[in-house]
This record gives sequence, structure tokens and C-alpha cells, in this order.
Amino acid sequence: MPKKELKLEGIPNEKQILFFESRASHTAYGGARGGGKSWAARRKLVLCSSRYPQLRSLLLRRTFPELEANHIMPLRAELDGFAKYSTEKRMFTFPNRSIIKLGYCDTEADVFQYQGQEYEIIVFEEATQFTPFQMQYIATCNRTTRTDFKPRIYYTCNPGGPGHDYIKRLFIDRRFTEDENPDDYRFIPARVTDNTALMEADPQYIKTLKALPEHLRKGYLDGEWDIVDGQFFSEFQRRLHVIEPFHIPPEWKKFRAMDWGYNDPCCVLWFAVAPDRRVYVYQEYYKRQRLARDVARSIREMSLFEDHAYTVASPDAWQKRGNSGIEGESIAETFLLNGVPLIPADNSRVIGWQRCHENLAIAPDGLPYVQIFSNCENLIRTLPLLTYGKISTNKHEDVADNCEDHAPEAFRYGLMSRPSPAITPTQQQARILAFDPFSKPRDRVLSGGFFSI
Repeated sequence: MPKKELKLEGIPNEKQILFFESRASHTAYGGARGGGKSWAARRKLVLCSSRYPQLRSLLLRRTFPELEANHIMPLRAELDGFAKYSTEKRMFTFPNRSIIKLGYCDTEADVFQYQGQEYEIIVFEEATQFTPFQMQYIATCNRTTRTDFKPRIYYTCNPGGPGHDYIKRLFIDRRFTEDENPDDYRFIPARVTDNTALMEADPQYIKTLKALPEHLRKGYLDGEWDIVDGQFFSEFQRRLHVIEPFHIPPEWKKFRAMDWGYNDPCCVLWFAVAPDRRVYVYQEYYKRQRLARDVARSIREMSLFEDHAYTVASPDAWQKRGNSGIEGESIAETFLLNGVPLIPADNSRVIGWQRCHENLAIAPDGLPYVQIFSNCENLIRTLPLLTYGKISTNKHEDVADNCEDHAPEAFRYGLMSRPSPAITPTQQQARILAFDPFSKPRDRVLSGGFFSI
């Protein structure tokens, strides 16, 4: 006979309380290993099932062994004598007729077993291990006709896995389609240090996370989402490299860099150099299928009341392709006629990417040599997604060909127009004094000193 009282053990930490309180349509919780995600997911379902009669919940893991070890066994122990468990249906039934169904999706086809079912709550445990298709398809089951409970989906997650980009887009980058309402999505970050119970019971666990390889350590310990296998810029850390916009003093030197594209996005970045030589990327233009004259006009409009020393552009802007707006006129010529003169960028790829590494490195004051304003969304999104080219193609020091690299290319062009951050002001001045004033503009850029600001 079921007991009439449910006794739950354990005290939630502050992040778990936020998770319990969230009533958003979509709530993601976690970001690092050891944040107490599995316990929070189970407890959330038990609390809701106890409070709301006839509530239907679905808890999912990617594989059955994970489901059994992480949820079926703990729930059977916790709910023993209170909620009835059906081994055949993998389902707990509460005295108030609420149910918690436990399932898994080992393959893409496994989602079809949930077709036509209806759940007020769905929990994707370790959500990044599911594919986007699995999450989107099963989300169609999240509906109800009752008026006392709003349907919602919870995602517990760590960086990495087949669903990484999908979860990152929604909850970290917050890039939504026109059918997605930003107000419906909430992210609650949690790390091992937030899990006071684990830290007290197993203080050695944090040492285990610190001993992991760099890309795993960044994800599992620090909760960094800007990680991918074979990551080209593994030093990129959003918390250090991305900052909120601030007013740039008019006396700071400014310049621009462009990676031209028509069918591919055309990206323009605005740079400013502080007196301490730290570089800030403070504005971004990122559009496709725009004529050169329209891009130039947009650049002028976005640069009102600012003086820019120069604008470097990808060398292909000097080719005559016919999409400048005037037949037989190069992109660079069209830009010049529309008030934005261009200078050919140094397109030395390996050296250029190395210059990016140097600027992303940490300066003696503990901050990177280059920082990016948070409004430069496409640079922030694509820079950490770059991966190494294949060793077999002799491009292992270059970015892979299949990356979305338009904003990083403009980033590279801009930084290549400046000296390395390792060069001292005295060395920089010596380069300027040694510059030949009669050299061609391209030589001036390649000299790494004439345009040093």
C-alpha cells in the first residue's frame, strides 16, 4: 500500500533552486560536469508530479544503460512505497495519478515511439548527446489541454556532443529563428563549484577535471561552450575576449577590415586601438547579396562622425566580377567612387592566423591583447568554431576549408595591418622611420609598421 507522505532528502544549492523555480517554456541547466544536473532533473519532476494531479512527464537519456543507472535506479529507491513503478512501461505512477515516463533515443528512428503522445514536461538529460532532430521531434509532444500548467521542456547539458551547436545557438548565443521567441528560453549556468554537496563529499573530483586535456577541461570544468574538436583558436574564452560595448574615445585610432563576399556574407569589422595598444573590435557588418556600392554606403553610415585611418580588404576585391553594380568595374573601384577607399590586405594565411593567436593571447595585465564587443555576434559565433585543416593536405597550420570563416578572415586582415603585440613601441617606431615613403600602398601594409596605430 503506498505511503501517504513523500519524504525527500537533500538540500538544493542556489543554482538548483533557480532551476526549480523556472517556468520558462525552455530551460537549460548546466554547462559543466558536476553541477548536480541529474539530481535536479529528477527532483524537479518529483516535485511537479506531487503537486499537480494527473501531470504527464517524460524523462529521456540517449541510451538505456545511462537511463537505468542515472534515473531508474535512483527514482525507484526514492519513490519506493509512494509511487508505483511499472518495469514494462518504465513509468512511475503517483497517488494523484501523475506519471513520470522514462525513455531513451539510441537512434534517430527511436523518436517515432513517442509520436502522438502528450506530456506537460519533457526533460532531455545530457541534452547535447541528443541530435537536433531528436530534440525537435520530441518537442512536438510537449502540449496539453489543461489550464493550470504551462507546458515546458528542461535541458540539462554539458558542452560537446551532437547537440552542442543546437543548444549553444538557443541558450548561449541566443540566435533565434523568426518562429522562436527569445523570452521562451532561459539558461542557468552551473559548475562543479556550485555543487556544494559534491565538493564536500568528493573534493578530489575537481582535480580530476583539471587533469583533462585542454578542450575537455574548458568544457567540463569551466563550462566554456566555444569548444569543438580540432579547435583552431583553443585560447578563445568568451568571458575574457568578449566585453560589453563602451564609448570609444574620439582620440583613439580606428581602422576597418573587410572580407568581400556577395553570395557568401560580406563581413566588415571596425577596430579601435587604445593608448595601451590593446585592440578592440567594436562594430560588425555581416550581410550577403549586397552590391558593392550598397555595402560602401552602409559602411559610411555606420562610421558617421568617426575618422578611420584606412580600410583593408581581401585581395579579391580588386578582381572584376560584375557584382560591383557597374560592368567592368572592380569592387575596390566601386568602393572608392562611393567614398570608401580600400587597401589590399596581407593575405599571408599561416602568418595571419599566427597574428590572431598572438592577439588572442593574454597580456601581462591578465586580459587579452584584443577584445571583442558583444554586438559583433558573427565574429564571436564563428571564431571559436574554426578547426584545423587536414595534415594530409599540408594545411594543418591553416583553417579547414569547410568553416564559416568570413568574419575571422576580416579579423585576420585587420590584425595583419598592425604589428605583433610582442613588438615594443620602440621597435614599432624604428620600423616607421625605416619605411620607404615611395613604396606601393600594399608594401606599406606588409611592412607591418606604417599603419601601426
